[in-house]
Amino acid sequence: MKKGPIRDWFDSLLFAVVAATLIRWATFEAFTIPTPSMENSLLVGDFLFVNKLNYGPRTPKTPLQVPLTHQKIWGTNIKSYLDWIQLPTFRLPGFGNIERNDVVVFNYPDELDKPLDLKTYYVKRCVGLPSDTIEIDNGTVKINGENLDLPEGLQNRYFVQTDKTINQRIFKKYNIWEYTKVTNGYYINTQDDNAQALGKESFIDNITLYRMDKSMSTGRIFPDKEYPWNTDFYGPLTIPFKNLEITVNNETLKKYGSTILNYENLDNVKIEEDNLIINNEIVNNYTFKQDYYFMMGDNRHNSEDSRFWGFVPYNHILGEASFIWFSYDYQENNFLKAIRWERFLKIIN
Repeated sequence: MKKGPIRDWFDSLLFAVVAATLIRWATFEAFTIPTPSMENSLLVGDFLFVNKLNYGPRTPKTPLQVPLTHQKIWGTNIKSYLDWIQLPTFRLPGFGNIERNDVVVFNYPDELDKPLDLKTYYVKRCVGLPSDTIEIDNGTVKINGENLDLPEGLQNRYFVQTDKTINQRIFKKYNIWEYTKVTNGYYINTQDDNAQALGKESFIDNITLYRMDKSMSTGRIFPDKEYPWNTDFYGPLTIPFKNLEITVNNETLKKYGSTILNYENLDNVKIEEDNLIINNEIVNNYTFKQDYYFMMGDNRHNSEDSRFWGFVPYNHILGEASFIWFSYDYQENNFLKAIRWERFLKIIN
């Protein structure tokens, strides 16, 4: 029987949706940078592709969702999924492994009210691998006692001392987009060479790299607010890995208790005082079921990352940020000037 034009159109559309869904799931997925936490490596308005082949694509956990959506139906606040069915998650073989300094896209672990594969996507740099001991000493990230290589786009906060009001045009001249005026100057977030160039202006009295005092605590720090740590002085903290066995006590529960409760896929688990209770039995030793990673933004003083909400479980990893295919500066009014031509097809390092 000959198909009519409507049936032909429907069949073509169905094939296109199925093909696009399979490609998006197994190979590459488009992603947009919404926040400045990775500047200047990745900019707000960068459009990039996430490579899922390198680490291996994950099988879907939530099958009942509108194809080619994530969390919401396009342009609405309507959920695009039903969580009535939750499948076990597996990872297919990939071409490589997660390596230190990879720029990784993952599901935000702390969003506990959503299914694993429908949590909000985050992009950060992997600074700590399973079994690493991470420490931040006066802003310097150390892994197993050795200084971590600095990414090319690293940004820090600086204090600019001046009694003058600096015009926005001046900040733009030095590629500085994050600045806050205070009584005797400005706090800026930028790369070191931009900060030093600004510091040579005649109206700048002094410019210094900002560091939190070691005695200060942010009050909101992982793994526990009782630790006197902050963004510039942190750790040491060992990152858990698959088959790591720990003795359960007050100290280990402070460090790893929330990770065990939230990400180890245990059905009947709770912590009471200094006890870990699984299936109604007190456990004296615990062995981790998967690997974990420590992620940080390249914009070190303006990044919500593992310093605040903890380790990223292996099953939350989506893929590696591969390359930028388009970039648009939303702060620029002129459309042609807003397009960052120099970032087209830029490989992410």
